[in-house]
Amino acid sequence: MSVRKLKPITPGQRFRVVNGYDQITTDKPEKSLLAPKKRSGGRNNSGKMTMRYVGGGHKKRYRIIDFKRNKTGVPGTVTSIEYDPNRTAFIALLSYQDGEKRYVIAQNGLQVGQNLVSGANVAPEIGNAMPLSDIPLGTIISCIELRPGQGAVMARSAGAFAQLMARDGKFATVKLPSGETRLILVTCMATIGAISNSDHQLLVGGKAGRSRWLGRRPRTRPVVMNPVDHPMGGGEGKSSGGHPRSRNGIPAKGYRTRSKTKSSNKYIVERRKK
Repeated sequence: MSVRKLKPITPGQRFRVVNGYDQITTDKPEKSLLAPKKRSGGRNNSGKMTMRYVGGGHKKRYRIIDFKRNKTGVPGTVTSIEYDPNRTAFIALLSYQDGEKRYVIAQNGLQVGQNLVSGANVAPEIGNAMPLSDIPLGTIISCIELRPGQGAVMARSAGAFAQLMARDGKFATVKLPSGETRLILVTCMATIGAISNSDHQLLVGGKAGRSRWLGRRPRTRPVVMNPVDHPMGGGEGKSSGGHPRSRNGIPAKGYRTRSKTKSSNKYIVERRKK
């Protein structure tokens, strides 16, 4: 992984830090795995804007990702590692022996030509997907299921990883990227290794237009609004404010909003640190 600082030949490039893309091997996606991606501009079915600060952005096509890794026992060769505009991680194109092609989330260190396989009793090597019951304790994992057969929902973004800490009966103890320690059924699948593109957090946009390309419109700070628009609005000059809170009055710093009666609370061994 690498990042590049540009030589500033325009003002917008002065602080710009871009991805080196040295892991990427092709810029042509697999056509059979593309789907259209419609933009709503933050508007609902009657055309009313229900999400603020959303709209514009570059046109994208969705890459159909195999989060379930349910092609068990069939080796797939990594044909290419590609950029995906819909996520921070890179994706890998697998070509299976029966001719099928699938995209998966690429792990750090994945190489073109490498063979990946999923299922029980496979080697715990980078990119292989297997149940938590078969993974050695202490292994770095990612793309974790929360319910068997659901598909990966946790630790999927750039640089993310979790760690398998222990197993007891039908549950495994996993330390998640947030710092939370949680019980997950040992029949759930996970992939060996950390997610690729770990330098994503070092990137700097350099100019406001880059946010517009990503579909983000300008955001108004609550403190400059009027009292009718936000609890933090109003006041003369810069004397407005008060305690940080959302538009609905819910405190923004340290206030716990998780339900005390939520059924999955019993699976959380240790909450994430504040």
